[in-house]
Amino acid sequence: EAQLVESGGGLVQPGGSLRLSCAASGFDFSSSVMSWARQTPGKELEWIAYITATSSRADYIGSVKGRATIARDNANNTLYLQLNNLKTEDTATYYCSKGWGDGSTLRGQGTQVTVSS
Repeated sequence: EAQLVESGGGLVQPGGSLRLSCAASGFDFSSSVMSWARQTPGKELEWIAYITATSSRADYIGSVKGRATIARDNANNTLYLQLNNLKTEDTATYYCSKGWGDGSTLRGQGTQVTVSS
């Protein structure tokens, strides 16, 4: 069974950093575009970063560009999201996904990130 399991969320002060991880299993991770999305209650899912299968390309939405880095370890079927200089508006549940946007075919259960002093 294909599965994605996120971890690494938590409570962090503004200006702090977190590294989120996503363990993938049950599908060909090394051939898949992967992405991160986030959602706050009452708002739509926001796709924030994607990375190609070989890490040849990654891109970010404007609100996290320069503060986020998406990376992957194909040998260990793991996706990462490094978040720096966190802001209160980054508070959300973060999800990793196989695919991106309308092309997403699998999503994890999410990990909560709360940025607060």
